[in-house]
Amino acid sequence: MAKPDKITVENINVPGQQTHVDTKKYRSMETAFLRVLPKESPGLTQKEIVEQVKPHLSEDVFPRGATAGWWAKTVQLDLEAKGQVVRELTKPLRWHKV
Repeated sequence: MAKPDKITVENINVPGQQTHVDTKKYRSMETAFLRVLPKESPGLTQKEIVEQVKPHLSEDVFPRGATAGWWAKTVQLDLEAKGQVVRELTKPLRWHKV
C-alpha cells in the first residue's frame, strides 16, 4: 500500500508490476499530459509530449522542466496500462487519449 504522499502506478510493459511515486509530481504531470494529448490519431510522439507539457508544469514542482521526460513516460505507461491512453503502432510511436 502506498504512503499518503505516494501514488501507485502501473506499467503497460510489465503487467502486474506496481510502483509507488510522488503524488504531487504525478498529478501535476498527469494534468499537463492529458491537457496536451489529442483525442484522436495522429497522436503525439514521446518527444512532442515532453516538449508540450513543459509550459503547463508548475515551476515549484518541476523547476526548469527538470525530470519532465521521466515523469511524462511514467504517466504515459500508467495511463496506457489503465486504458486511458492508446499507443499507435507507428514509427516513431505516438499516443492519444481513448
